[in-house]
Amino acid sequence: MAEQESLREESRKALWIALGLTFLFMIFEIAAGLFSHSLALLADAGHMLTDVLALSLALFAFWIADRPPTRRMSYGFHRAEILAALANGVLLINIVFYIVIEAFRRFRSPEAIAANVMIAFACLGLCINLVCALVIGRTRYKNLNLQGALFHVIADLLGSGAVLVGGVCVLFLGWDFADSLVSLVISFLIIVCAWKLLKDSVTILLEATPAHIDVQSVEEGLLSIEAVKNVHDLHVWTISSGKEALSAHLDVSDDGQPDAVIREVNSVLAEKFGIFHSTLQLESEKHEESGTDF
Repeated sequence: MAEQESLREESRKALWIALGLTFLFMIFEIAAGLFSHSLALLADAGHMLTDVLALSLALFAFWIADRPPTRRMSYGFHRAEILAALANGVLLINIVFYIVIEAFRRFRSPEAIAANVMIAFACLGLCINLVCALVIGRTRYKNLNLQGALFHVIADLLGSGAVLVGGVCVLFLGWDFADSLVSLVISFLIIVCAWKLLKDSVTILLEATPAHIDVQSVEEGLLSIEAVKNVHDLHVWTISSGKEALSAHLDVSDDGQPDAVIREVNSVLAEKFGIFHSTLQLESEKHEESGTDF
């Protein structure tokens, strides 16, 4: 538990560092985009804004997830980080709509671009996003919000690279349309991040079986315990990132000792599947049909 808290604190510090760097660069990039008339820079700044919100939401989720459970919120507030990830994905989709509409408008009516400003800020963005990606990526504590924040930063890293290529094309080849084209590339990167976040968060909210857990394997693991004769009503779901839960009805032999069976089941679940929260109903093999419990 102490190690887990230490890892969470390490992640908080990483997020604060990344948030500070990203916010400062976003402000300068917006100013540079307006000055240079570069939609690519403004699009990248829009993505940086989602990074700022993503990092802020991740920090908020860390805070609220630490609140103790209440009578009404018996699981605590762990799902707050999943809701934050879902909001992140929705926000990204809306940003994309704006960028795409503006890009096609500029295809029809190109604007003069200050390519040297594009290139300078693209290089600066590459450096800052690389630092943020390294800071977040090296943390040992993993959850959906940290994953989402890292996806944002990596997409921005690629976006800065695309802006750099676009700036070079505008400066040396006179291809003003490259600015709008780069904006569409960045939009695609944002969509990839948004889809991943939406898919993962909705899957958890729908209480689907975690992708890394095979229910059939779990059932076989439970049946490998000598006292367990049958498994039914088996459910596995995710409370929050890295917090899986299981419930099941187990038909056990009449000579099975309930406490011993539960200890063995929990041991199998923890060691083989990383499941530490389980609710088990033991049912006597003799009274299986009537549903009599121990």
